[in-house]
Amino acid sequence: MAGAMSDGPQDNPAHGPLPAISGRKPIYDPGYITAMSHFYRGELTRIMAWRSRLDTTTTWAITSTTTIFTVAFSFREVPHIIFFFNSCIVAIMLWIEARRYRFYDAFRARVRMLEAHFLVPLVMQTTQMLPGDWRELVAEDLLLPSFKISMLEAVGRRLKRNYIFIFMVILVAWITKIFLHSKTPIESPITFFEALAVKGLPSWAVAALFVFTFGSVVGITIYFARRSTGEISEFGAHRTAWRL
Repeated sequence: MAGAMSDGPQDNPAHGPLPAISGRKPIYDPGYITAMSHFYRGELTRIMAWRSRLDTTTTWAITSTTTIFTVAFSFREVPHIIFFFNSCIVAIMLWIEARRYRFYDAFRARVRMLEAHFLVPLVMQTTQMLPGDWRELVAEDLLLPSFKISMLEAVGRRLKRNYIFIFMVILVAWITKIFLHSKTPIESPITFFEALAVKGLPSWAVAALFVFTFGSVVGITIYFARRSTGEISEFGAHRTAWRL
């Protein structure tokens, strides 16, 4: 019984005996660890605040879209071109969210730098893993804060994550509105093209707006989906070990 309650390191049947690190000299000064811990906590709080702002603009885009859907399908007299204005509103929300995402990404980069170069050595109890001038980079960014991605890449990331689905719903609703409330029956691609016309706009102009809007959305999304890695990988190393 006394042996079972001993204070010494216990053997792990899966990994062998655990190393005793209690007597090892700390790799960082305790005061430095305290200061960096508070710095890490502050940066983490900052990125969470910016992350909540991203959710707000997405909510605005969804709310405006549902409102326009209600108006468009409740009244036959409302022209289907209203969905183009719906796309414009969502595009404005996307632009605002992309701007906010650039700030979020800039502060997230600091947090990831601290996690990779400060917390990892603490966990592993070694400074040999991640050499580099990360302290200089963090200090420079504190003195002269800068964005880490372009505005276009931020737009692409938010499109890939959220807004592509909103635009696709608008596309389906636009086509459905044309079929449901067309003044003449739509029986062929020609009659569908003719049904695109609204008061003051010929069919070709509406078709051009249609193709430009959704072609741009799909093109930007595909381009950055192939080039951008995003915030986190799909599967990490040894992922089965995390199924606790």
